[in-house]
Amino acid sequence: MRHLFTTVFACLVMLLMPLCAAAITYQPADSVKVVGLLMKGKRQPAGENLMLFYAQQLKGLPYVGRTLEVNPREELAVNLRELDCTTLVENVVALVLTTQQGSTRFADFCRNLQRIRYRDGRLDGYASRNHYFSEWIQSNEQQGLVKEVVGAKGDARGAYFPFVDQQTLACTYMSAHPDRYPMLKGDAAALKQIRANERRINGRVVRYVPRRLLSRSRKDLAAIEDGDILAIVTKKPGLDVSHLGLAVWGRDGQLHLLNASQIHKKVVLEPMTLAEYMQKHPTQLGVRVIRVVK
Repeated sequence: MRHLFTTVFACLVMLLMPLCAAAITYQPADSVKVVGLLMKGKRQPAGENLMLFYAQQLKGLPYVGRTLEVNPREELAVNLRELDCTTLVENVVALVLTTQQGSTRFADFCRNLQRIRYRDGRLDGYASRNHYFSEWIQSNEQQGLVKEVVGAKGDARGAYFPFVDQQTLACTYMSAHPDRYPMLKGDAAALKQIRANERRINGRVVRYVPRRLLSRSRKDLAAIEDGDILAIVTKKPGLDVSHLGLAVWGRDGQLHLLNASQIHKKVVLEPMTLAEYMQKHPTQLGVRVIRVVK
C-alpha cells in the first residue's frame, strides 16, 4: 500500500509540474522526496534555520561523485538519493529558496536549482555550469541569492577579522586537464568556453578565514553563523576550492562541518572540529563563508 501511494504521488507530482525551459533528468523518487521535504519545511516555525534543517534531513545519504555527469549533453540533473559535497549544498540552497518563496512544488525547486547551478541561471551546455566555486559565488551574488561574508574593514581586532588571509584566483585546472572531464573530451568549443570562464574570474583577490584561526571560540568567530556555506580554500595548483559543507557550532563550542564526506561515504556531521579536520588535510588553507540571503 505504501509503495502504491508513493507511485501515485510521484505521478501526480509529474502531471502537475509544468514544463521547464531546461531538460531535466530525475527519477520519481527524487520528485517525491523534494515535495515531501518542502512540505516539512513549510511547517517549520518562523525563524527556523532552514539551511541546517534541510541539511539534517539529508544526513546519511550516500556519498557518490559525479552525479551530474549522467547525460551525453548537459541537462538539469536532480538526484536526492546520492550526493557529493557540491550537490549537497546546491540542493539545500534550492530547498531553502523554494521555501522562502512559499512553494512546495517540484517545478519551482528545479527552477531554483537551475538558477544556482548555472551562470546567471541559464543552462546553455556543459560550459554554462558553475564548475569553479568562485564562479558559483559570483553568479549567485549577482542574482541576489547569496552573499559572501568578508568581515568589516574597521574591525577593532584588525581589518576584516577573521578574514585576514587572501587568495588570488588562478583557476586553470579544467582547461589544463580536459581529459579528466568526459563532457570536455573532443569538444573544442566547450573547452574554449571553459578557458573564457577561467579568465573571467582569475586575478580576483578573495578573503578567507585561515585554518590557524578556526579553533577560536564562537565569540571570536561570530562572523560565521550556523548554516553558512563553508568553501575550503586549497593550495592545489589550478583550483580555488577543494571541498564544501555547512557550518555547525557544536555543543563543544567549536566549529564543525556538515558535509557529503568521501571519507565517511555519506552525508555526515563531522565529529572532529573543523580545525582538527583541516589539520589532516595539509593542502587546505582556510574557509570562505557564503550566506543565503533571507
